[in-house]
Amino acid sequence: MVCHARVSTPSAQLGLPELQLGIIPGMGGTQRLPRLVGLQKALEMMLMSKSIKGVEAHKFGLVDAIVSADKLVSTACSCALEIHEHKKPWLKSLLRTDRLTDIVEAKKILKSARVQALKQSANLQHPLVCIDVIEEGILFGPRAALMKEVLSGKMLEQSQTSKSLRHVFFAQHATSKIPNITNLGLTPRRILKAAIVGGGLMGSGIATAFILSDIVVVLKEVNEKFLNTGINRIKANLQSFVKKGRMTKDDYENKLSLLSGVLDYEQFRDADVVIEAVIEDISLKQQIFSDLERSCHSNCIFATNTSTIDLQLIGQQTACQDRIVGAHFFSPAHVMPLLEIVRTQQTSSQVIVDLLDVAKKIRKTPIVVGSCTGFAVNRMFFPYGQAAGLLVDYGLDVYHIDHVITQFGMPMGPFRLADLVGFGVAVATGKQYYQSYPERCYKSLLTAIMLEENRTGESSRKGFYLYDDKRQASPDPDIKKYVEKSRKMAGVAQDPKLLKLTDKDIVEMVFFPVVNEACRVLDEGIALKASDLDVASIMGMGFPSFRGGVMFWADSLSAEYVYRRLDGWSKDYGEFFKPCEYLAARASHGASLAATTADGTKSRL
Repeated sequence: MVCHARVSTPSAQLGLPELQLGIIPGMGGTQRLPRLVGLQKALEMMLMSKSIKGVEAHKFGLVDAIVSADKLVSTACSCALEIHEHKKPWLKSLLRTDRLTDIVEAKKILKSARVQALKQSANLQHPLVCIDVIEEGILFGPRAALMKEVLSGKMLEQSQTSKSLRHVFFAQHATSKIPNITNLGLTPRRILKAAIVGGGLMGSGIATAFILSDIVVVLKEVNEKFLNTGINRIKANLQSFVKKGRMTKDDYENKLSLLSGVLDYEQFRDADVVIEAVIEDISLKQQIFSDLERSCHSNCIFATNTSTIDLQLIGQQTACQDRIVGAHFFSPAHVMPLLEIVRTQQTSSQVIVDLLDVAKKIRKTPIVVGSCTGFAVNRMFFPYGQAAGLLVDYGLDVYHIDHVITQFGMPMGPFRLADLVGFGVAVATGKQYYQSYPERCYKSLLTAIMLEENRTGESSRKGFYLYDDKRQASPDPDIKKYVEKSRKMAGVAQDPKLLKLTDKDIVEMVFFPVVNEACRVLDEGIALKASDLDVASIMGMGFPSFRGGVMFWADSLSAEYVYRRLDGWSKDYGEFFKPCEYLAARASHGASLAATTADGTKSRL
């Protein structure tokens, strides 16, 4: 933007994404962009980190000419000569005012931008700083604003938010680097056709994700009724993109043409990958994998979307253990950005490389994890809801906990999340964790009691909250009677100490058990890197990215502090809070939870 003119190809991406890293554009970016594209468009591009393509950039004045790639250099040279020879004006972006509105209108636009920034990210400072710097240039000229930009930029670089967001940026790019797999020189095989078994919410979402990336999909169901329901779900998913203006009607038809529905395995014969997405029933999944082995070619990848069942059990009756892998999507699968790739000891390196490439094609961020109950994301977060249940049993208010957790930066609190997931699912998955990790579970009876009263969550319009026709949530006074019953059955009483907890205390009592379990996941080798768990916590569970992920956040407080708090609570409230050995060792050595060795794996003290 410092140049006198700019030439671009039609598809080039142009933007100022610095706010994603907790900083503001430098080198006069906050001043030059509004003077080239206008204040409204500049604010949109900077505050939303929204890039635009060359064609749109030309429309708004960011670039002066659009040409094909082979003519880019020659056109730029011609343009430079014309400016030098005064055939075109010598325009300095910093001094232009023709695209700026008058001060009164500019103030209105800036005020509206501040309101929107606070609404979208109340915990973040840097969007407001960016607006302040832009306003400085409008009111006092670009020279004064350049100094403010420099000083503000240096201040933000040192902020915890920027450190956290920069960590997330690099962590996200590191998830696909797997020691002894991605450094072996293996080339991913081409995935031209995917087959999905099961057209429920997850299966239809997965199918949508594939056809959005122009991959042919075959969807299998057990009968016409279920198949039609699944296909209609996929159509509805695509139509939502059309309604939002992110897809044309022609695009919709083209994507839909990639989908076919079947009731048998005949069209699976040339599939490159099959993803099973049926209910969590071991015998059913075993039967499906036996059928797949007979129906698919010898190099086909067999993936399961299970979120809890051990992969070794699923493939127990097959002879192709090296081709079996977990592909755990998060709901809704076509929207959520994370993909857990779950490997067993038998899963081949080639299959992992192939799925990493699939993740890239369908625009998912992958993390490669080992097999256990809950894998990485769900396992490290099972204490999240249990901690909240413990706090309620001991006297805290359901709605206050949810409020505190959302103020911390989560999209919703643990009780609102339970409503969204559904009590049936919550109780069923809870049983899995009670069976696998009984010594460190807190078994609140609250959800089960409410389920007996036909309160199933948002789907029934009654859970911890009441829901209106538009699914807007409101507190329910009747919850108190269920809490009292749960408390009585658990044999616990209100604890006066907990009633005095600060918001910070509540956050730590809910999330430090999550940190503790994440340490176990790392120590057992289920996750390869602490940074993978940071990405997983953000993309899989909505942990605030401006805090850097669950492990980075804990490290910012220190392992010693987390250990001391958990140890103190364990003395009052039992084994649920007991710090694990991994955390204890790092606390005693003053080491980082994310300490790694030279090869990128975790260190053992």
